[in-house]
Amino acid sequence: MMQIPRSALLLGLAGVIPFAWGALTTVNADLQIWGSVNLGPRFVGPYVQLFYGSVILSFMSGVLWGFAAKTTGRMATAGYALSVIPALWAFFMTGGGPTSAATSLIFGFLGLLLLDWFFWRLGLAPSWWMNLRGLLTALVVGCLAVGVYA
Repeated sequence: MMQIPRSALLLGLAGVIPFAWGALTTVNADLQIWGSVNLGPRFVGPYVQLFYGSVILSFMSGVLWGFAAKTTGRMATAGYALSVIPALWAFFMTGGGPTSAATSLIFGFLGLLLLDWFFWRLGLAPSWWMNLRGLLTALVVGCLAVGVYA
């Protein structure tokens, strides 16, 4: 497999920062207070994770849509249908409080990884895609789990 391009890796890791920040401010009261005062209460703890997680699942639907656009006919139709699942999941499954929403996001990101694999297996994603997506999914799920189990 090809190595992940540096820019994709760095941008992907930067995208984990809000999840990591949310986890840190969940377990560290002083950091949560600082963040609430300086950034606002929406940008600490599970709140930043849940909002940002919904945005990222929706963004990834767009990425998958782009992969589906590389096909035609029934394969394109199936790809387009599959590509909207992460955004719909985020929309419908993130209510009910921070613990259930975070749990739903965890399952959403794990399901997204399966969709990533499907598109990659069809040759629609770059050869390095699963290396990047596996790493990012592990980091995101780990950060979300802090909010669920803390």
